[in-house]
Amino acid sequence: MLRFLNWTTTLYAMKYLKLLLLIVFFSSCKAQDNALLIRQKLISDLSETPIFPVLTAEINNQISWKEKYTYLDSIEIYTITYLSDGLKINGFLVKPKKKGKYPCVIYNRGGNREFGSLKIGHGAITLGRIAKEGYVVIASQYRGNGGSEGQEEFGGKDVNDITILPEVLKEIEDADTDRIGMYGWSRGGMMTYIALTKTKNIKAAIVGGAVSDNFLTIKDRPEMETNVIEELIPNYYTNKETELKKRSAVQWANKFSKNVPILMLHGNSDWRVKPEQSLHLALKFEENRIPYRLIMFEGEDHGISEHKKEVNEQVIKWLDKYLKNKEPLPNMKYHGR
Repeated sequence: MLRFLNWTTTLYAMKYLKLLLLIVFFSSCKAQDNALLIRQKLISDLSETPIFPVLTAEINNQISWKEKYTYLDSIEIYTITYLSDGLKINGFLVKPKKKGKYPCVIYNRGGNREFGSLKIGHGAITLGRIAKEGYVVIASQYRGNGGSEGQEEFGGKDVNDITILPEVLKEIEDADTDRIGMYGWSRGGMMTYIALTKTKNIKAAIVGGAVSDNFLTIKDRPEMETNVIEELIPNYYTNKETELKKRSAVQWANKFSKNVPILMLHGNSDWRVKPEQSLHLALKFEENRIPYRLIMFEGEDHGISEHKKEVNEQVIKWLDKYLKNKEPLPNMKYHGR
């Protein structure tokens, strides 16, 4: 009788264990089905990439990193593919090698189509310089670019490719998704402005040479309308006024959160995006009491190329201030003696 009870108990235990394993299996499958990050590939050997000669020099008959790139030993660079609106979108992820929980930065590239698309060099230098300071940095090629599925819309539905990234970052072990900043240059600045009105996940933002008024863009550079805007924005000429307004932050500065400080960087000799664009938007920020800091670089071009060191320092200071150190927001009420 005792043997029978023991055998019955064992059978029940085995059935229970099988049921438990099935539940775990199907839960795991469901979690995989819901995953947004579908590929994350480490670039383990930069010597096999085209950027390697730029990063290295021969020292004592040995190829070594140039002094300003020695940080590459402390970071990891990945190519990634993630889902946005069901489309497979490519991009880059760069993070410190040392395990930990790091604040995050979403970097928004400039250009359009393959002009300005992200290469390994962007991962090693542009993103790497931020990652080495203790940040998880993620960047999108945008739909239709860099092998991504879909069609680019120059600030239309492709904005979804960056507003989904806080969710993608939740699948990165080292990412602290309570501390996310956003950084965009040129067209990427326009994407940043639009994204800031569509997500509440961003704690601080930085833009450089940012497009904030596309009416001014096509006035200053008519070829931008014929060669870029009309080709990328769906049904552009049937709804021109509305589509340009959607992509011109100066038209809707009142929509920006008063809880997201914005650092604006611009060269006042920039011919690609005239400095008036940032100046006009700064005045709108003034009217709406949006926290911002505008730095104009005298005699500088679109990439602020002669003051790169200062630009990089300002970027890290801003990120550290509001993401790492969680300093209080500036007092935007008129005050003082």
